[in-house]
Amino acid sequence: MSERDNPPSPPPLPHRLADPVPVVLGGTALWFLGFLLVLIFDRANGTLLWTTLSGGVLGIIGYGVFRWQRRAARRGSRTAQSGLEDI
Repeated sequence: MSERDNPPSPPPLPHRLADPVPVVLGGTALWFLGFLLVLIFDRANGTLLWTTLSGGVLGIIGYGVFRWQRRAARRGSRTAQSGLEDI
């Protein structure tokens, strides 16, 4: 067997790069900041107002689903996603 047939596996990512929580919370905060800016400066633009509010609400819902899956993986639930317990 040559090295080309069985390449070495890449090293694991550092914890700070593998943890999606800062990105999810930061993105959600930016959606709400955008909502406040649109609310203050361009309230007449209803499409932009509802888009930014929806982005923030969906970020909260997505974070809730992520936390739910992570808790299920940590307690060993068979239906949980794999790979979340070590982050």
